[in-house]
Amino acid sequence: MRHFGHIPSTVRSGLFHREPVEFTADSPAGTLAVALGATLYSPATRPRLADAIRKQAARGVVSMVLCLEDSIGDEDVQAGEANLVQEFRRLATEAPAGTEDGGTAGGRPAEDQAEDPGEGPGVPLLFIRVRDPRQITDLTTRLGDTVRLLSGFVLPKFTEARGAAFLEALARAEHIAGRRLYAMPVLESPELLHLETRAETLAGIAAITDKYRDRVLALRLGVTDFCSAYGLRRSPDMTAYDVKVVAHVIADVVNVLGRADGTGFTITGPVWEYFRPGERMFKPQLRRSPFLEGRAEDLRTALIEHDMDGLLREIELDRANGLLGKTCIHPTHVVPVHALSVVSHEEWSDAQDILRPERDGGGVLRSAYTNKMNEVKPHRAWAERTLLRADAFGVAREDVGFVELLTAGLAG
Repeated sequence: MRHFGHIPSTVRSGLFHREPVEFTADSPAGTLAVALGATLYSPATRPRLADAIRKQAARGVVSMVLCLEDSIGDEDVQAGEANLVQEFRRLATEAPAGTEDGGTAGGRPAEDQAEDPGEGPGVPLLFIRVRDPRQITDLTTRLGDTVRLLSGFVLPKFTEARGAAFLEALARAEHIAGRRLYAMPVLESPELLHLETRAETLAGIAAITDKYRDRVLALRLGVTDFCSAYGLRRSPDMTAYDVKVVAHVIADVVNVLGRADGTGFTITGPVWEYFRPGERMFKPQLRRSPFLEGRAEDLRTALIEHDMDGLLREIELDRANGLLGKTCIHPTHVVPVHALSVVSHEEWSDAQDILRPERDGGGVLRSAYTNKMNEVKPHRAWAERTLLRADAFGVAREDVGFVELLTAGLAG
């Protein structure tokens, strides 16, 4: 799989100076953590879940979480588990719908395949969000040989005390499965939110995730639970960073768990809850100029009408605050996350200059774009992270911006 693999190669070549690299579920953990992108959540009880997974893969989704926790009722857990086992079997044994002779591949008629429809849909990185440690070993056993389609488990309300049992269960599940399974802890507990217990809780999380470092793929932020503790809910006009009690927690999580000194982890951005238009109170947050010249004014209008301008702003703030990737609850959020994850040609040029071997001794240089200072030693960690993102999401051509990437991704 690869990001933007759902669009034709001829279109990709016109968008990218360097295209995203291919990766698989067996790629190194560092590659997978950066490449998670927009991780789409789906209730585990969803009927014909296997078809939905293939459909989203064909639209560019590369990671999904199948949820047995907050997205379903307590009375539906057993049905959700049974549905997962059944749908994994279908996913492993049935051909994608319509790919038989005379059918379709990637959602396009077979007679159009010569027009290069992009790479066919595969299976995204799949994770199961569980409620308790018992489910990890139980589901691994029940999945049987279809566990090969599973990349790991999402661990809710993660703290040092709760996390130990989850991670020990994961180690047992790996033995049952005979393959590596990753953990993605969700940081959403009241102990982490409350000021008087935050430092101790963060220190505990840092200790246990370091102990199981080879199994922890990324850390996810549960901002909805943070807001719930104070009876808050941000509007589509606001980002998580406008809710100060939440912004302070994000800053502290990155401070302790997102360091670039080798002790940190990839931390993913919070969920964006909105996907249908509502009444607006504030002005749109998307400038008109990037969409002018007859290129994409309709796209700008559609994004604003569906409250996506707030999402785009939050994605930019995520990256500025050290987060990468995002939890998504609606397919329309996926392409914006991926489009804004592509490395610009200017970023790539700066990173390349900073990391040239002859500059190991440090120093200051003017950027190739002659608009900023690149200070080699202080900017090195940023440059290294930028090149990792460039591998996963590609480097845009000099004249290509997020508008073109959004347009191509949505049309793909």
